[in-house]
Amino acid sequence: MPGLLKTEAIVLRSIRYGEADRILHLYTPHHGRMGAIAKGARRAKSRFGARLEPFFHVHAVLHEGRGELLTVTAVDTVSPHPGLRDHAATLDAAALACDAVSRLFESAEPHPEVFRLLCNELALLSADPAHARPANGLAFRLKLLLAAGVLPQLATCAACGATEDLSGFSAAAGGVVCSVHEAAAFPLSEESYRFLVGALGSPLAQAPEAPEQALRQAERAISETAEHHAHVRLRRLLRTG
Repeated sequence: MPGLLKTEAIVLRSIRYGEADRILHLYTPHHGRMGAIAKGARRAKSRFGARLEPFFHVHAVLHEGRGELLTVTAVDTVSPHPGLRDHAATLDAAALACDAVSRLFESAEPHPEVFRLLCNELALLSADPAHARPANGLAFRLKLLLAAGVLPQLATCAACGATEDLSGFSAAAGGVVCSVHEAAAFPLSEESYRFLVGALGSPLAQAPEAPEQALRQAERAISETAEHHAHVRLRRLLRTG
């Protein structure tokens, strides 16, 4: 039935539509990802002002009609995360974080822990550009895999349960593999393995650092896991070249 829905939300994406409207991709704690339209949002005298820009944390009132898109009827800013717009690196990191959430959690299924994780990531990036480093982005994605229920096995060999010589990674097998089962895996260095374990067990603000080659292996492990088990292709975080 049509009605009003009040919710917190992170603006994942804001798209110009028509002469003055905006189409919004929102992520909410109790309604998952939602689509909405903010009519007249681009007019100079819009009651929404500039409160529906990407990465804003807002309180929104949405009208549920008969169509797929909800209509924004009111919005208040919780945090605009202003520091994000001071550096290209933080803007890029925020966009990649929102994109990963949008791809891995595209339904209306509630994941309040994902909402809190995204709020934390955007707040960290806004507060200090030092967090806009690949290690932080990979730690964020690893925690998303945990929330999505597709976290790779890291404690023991995914093929046989061995706890030693964990020298490879196979998304098909489900995680790290030992030397006996590394034929169908790619090599995983000790530094990369330590990063994955440390990133999973540490708060985002304390994501461990690692050499670039180790981070590239970690990104491959995360990306292949998302693609094999969640059927999602994540955008590259570490650029080639």
